[in-house]
Amino acid sequence: MKRLLTLLLTLAALTAANAQSRDGLEVQKARAEHVTSRGKMAYYTQKFDLGGLPDYVPQQEVTGTIRLWGNNYIEDSNLGADWEREFRKFHPAVKFDRSGLKSGLVATAGLVAGVADIVGNRRITFAEVESFERMFNYEPLEITMARGSYDVPGWMTTFCIVVHRDNPITKLTLKQLDGIFGAARDGGWEGTSWHPEAGRGAKENIRTWGQLGLTGEWADKPINVYGLNLRYNNCDMFEHVVFHGGDKWNENLREYANYARADGTLAIAAAELIKDLGHDRYGIGWSGIQNVTPQTKALALAATDGGPYVALTIENVQNRTYPLAFDMFFYVNRAPGQPLDPKVKEFLRFVLSRQGQEAVQRDGKYLPLTAEVVREQLKKLE
Repeated sequence: MKRLLTLLLTLAALTAANAQSRDGLEVQKARAEHVTSRGKMAYYTQKFDLGGLPDYVPQQEVTGTIRLWGNNYIEDSNLGADWEREFRKFHPAVKFDRSGLKSGLVATAGLVAGVADIVGNRRITFAEVESFERMFNYEPLEITMARGSYDVPGWMTTFCIVVHRDNPITKLTLKQLDGIFGAARDGGWEGTSWHPEAGRGAKENIRTWGQLGLTGEWADKPINVYGLNLRYNNCDMFEHVVFHGGDKWNENLREYANYARADGTLAIAAAELIKDLGHDRYGIGWSGIQNVTPQTKALALAATDGGPYVALTIENVQNRTYPLAFDMFFYVNRAPGQPLDPKVKEFLRFVLSRQGQEAVQRDGKYLPLTAEVVREQLKKLE
């Protein structure tokens, strides 16, 4: 009987192992199907007030072909086609080549190789900035084109901080998140510039719940940290905001990665880690609000020690008060002191107009920019 039980347990373990694939190409295939199934859906019907945004008025008539590369989510959704259709109402002689909208991973390469006029991406990484600077000796021009989504996976989902539902804590500051998720460091990066002032010592590490003010049974309990594996660009964005560009993580971080299930569907790391966190009363992790379970809860966050503490809502993502939300960007190659290509400038002005942000709103995944952000970005085009 004991041998039979051992055999059954072994078979069960083998079955579980075969039910998922960690092979990179299999995961990529599952991811592509996952994204395609979401691309044409409008998740948000809420309308934000875009009355403060400028109407698009052409400064000049333009012609030629605009080559767009990078962020596949523009092409997988209706947004790329919508922007093209609406822009061509003003500039019918302009054509678009969107064949390079395959992945943010190829965005900077398109600029460096000179095969793209505009590339879409999340904030570009150290290596991507450096590759551009090595070629041109200046930085690419960065233009914010949309706010990331509140809860749509893939469309730059906002990060939320999650704990077990039994945990009495309800709010944290970014500095406390640094202490929990980070480790001692000598500095941090802003682009390709090193900033020693972003460093901190080990005495600022937070490793027990008592260090956050919890008492009783919680006071001496270790903080178990859950997160995505450090190869993902999401971690780079977390580091940028929480670690001030540093890249040293809590030594006990439990890392999760996507995998393909036996049926070919994608198991999302950010969801899997929250499932495990639901069984760990002393755990804390970062994920998307869409992955929160009845066994877990999201915390309010403050950008500064004095507050205010802001709950994660779609309104607080769009109005930019929640501190762990992110933008999407367009990057172009413009040498300092030189004018932009006229067709590129007109298209970027269109994206930053009321009409351009209405297209973002219609697509229902990214969120439209505020008037203040639009004004800041338009100044960069002059």
